[in-house]
Amino acid sequence: MTDTPPDRLCANPNSPYYNEALLERGIGIRFNGVEKTNVDEYCVSEGWVRVTAGAAKDRAGNPMTIKLKGKVEPYFRQAE
Repeated sequence: MTDTPPDRLCANPNSPYYNEALLERGIGIRFNGVEKTNVDEYCVSEGWVRVTAGAAKDRAGNPMTIKLKGKVEPYFRQAE
């Protein structure tokens, strides 16, 4: 593996951007300089994150998300 997190990553197993190995290693996200712990998906090149909106669920039972735009800085929590 590399020491640079991917440009885009999602925690939902149904997404094409899902990567279980990277998620097990631990990804941290700084969004606009603030540590976020509720990020469901991010994209560095487009500058956005999707965060869960509380305990709200859609009709399929998936958590509701909100897309926020700004500076995204992913990093690995643990060294390899």
